[in-house]
Amino acid sequence: MAGVTLFLAFAALGIWQVERRDWKLALMQRVEERLHATPRPLPARADWPHVDSKGYEYLPVQVQGRWLTGKTVLTQATTELGAGFWVLSALQLDAGGQLLINRGFIPQAQRGTWAAGMADASGQTGGHVQIQGLLRISEPGGGYLRRNDPTQQRWHSRDVAAIAQTLGLRDAAPFFIDAGIPKPGASSDAATAAAYAGPWPRAGMTVVHFHNSHLVYAITWFGLAAMVAAAALAVTRYELRIRSSDVPVQTLQNR
Repeated sequence: MAGVTLFLAFAALGIWQVERRDWKLALMQRVEERLHATPRPLPARADWPHVDSKGYEYLPVQVQGRWLTGKTVLTQATTELGAGFWVLSALQLDAGGQLLINRGFIPQAQRGTWAAGMADASGQTGGHVQIQGLLRISEPGGGYLRRNDPTQQRWHSRDVAAIAQTLGLRDAAPFFIDAGIPKPGASSDAATAAAYAGPWPRAGMTVVHFHNSHLVYAITWFGLAAMVAAAALAVTRYELRIRSSDVPVQTLQNR
């Protein structure tokens, strides 16, 4: 009975991994198609609550508005340019509402300048801009073993709701935009990246990569199920041989 239970459990896990693999491949195809699409207007405000990763993650969009003075936070980032921060600034949309824009990466040395709330690279605030980028879903909570601490301005993830509340944004979209649209399949040379000296922040650094090991996991689970089945078969055949033998079972056990 235990063998049957284990076999069914392992087989079910294998089937689940196959289904997960199909889901992941479909997601990767959708994202690839989106990255090649022409930037479109932001979803209407009435649709904001329904924006999710399945339908909108990495969707190229174009927005217009003006930067809000002093409405900038820095979140921890690790990129091909090293450790530093993402610069998230609030944009007052021409169509109404506010939107957090990830303007790009800055190194540690630039923290003091941008932490002061500077709105653009020239130091001007309140300027009208048009931005193209990728729609991204909020990252609530924080990083691995590190929680966001709004009171200390320590952000380890781009938690839109918490950042909007901290900045006093009363009509903010529940998602954010990564400024700049990276070219699909493009990769940066490590030496070139290390030598990059600005201007800051550097946009277009969104990494679109999906880890897909579901086939390996599926093979593992199906392999375990096969092992359980083989072991059960061997035990069954052994018991059948014992029962068909003329020698009493008790006699065999006492040998």
